[in-house]
Amino acid sequence: MLQDMIDKLIEIERCYGTEMNVEKVKVMRISIQPFPVKIMIDQKQLENVESFKYLGSILTNDGRCTCEIKCRIAVAKAAFNKKRALFTSTLDLKFRKKLVKCYIWSIALYGAETWTLRTVDQKHMESFEMWCWRRMEKKIWTEHARNEEVLLRVRAEEYPA
Repeated sequence: MLQDMIDKLIEIERCYGTEMNVEKVKVMRISIQPFPVKIMIDQKQLENVESFKYLGSILTNDGRCTCEIKCRIAVAKAAFNKKRALFTSTLDLKFRKKLVKCYIWSIALYGAETWTLRTVDQKHMESFEMWCWRRMEKKIWTEHARNEEVLLRVRAEEYPA
């Protein structure tokens, strides 16, 4: 079926004087049990790949988003660390939180509308959130501050007594 579609595409291409570069074309089957797909163009088999980047997002053959989420978190952490002095400064906590939400979370959540979140992915995102708030509050792991304590401190600004 897919081979027939490719053959038709090649036929139409030739009518318009264009040609597909077989060296650059890849194929990927998205499935729980991914196995190679055999597609031929001019007696050359297309390379099967397990993942590729499309419009800035990583697509994988198992359809999961864990790799993409981890990459987005890494980029967001790098952005946070570049502006660490600002986020940990003596500026008003409410203002610093707004900066983190606008600047860091927009980086972390870029493309999130296409993600299929599983429990493990949600935990990665929650851990990243705590990582941000702990860095903002200058809490180091040796202080053994519980997540609840950090969240109370950060969210106390949202709900003043």
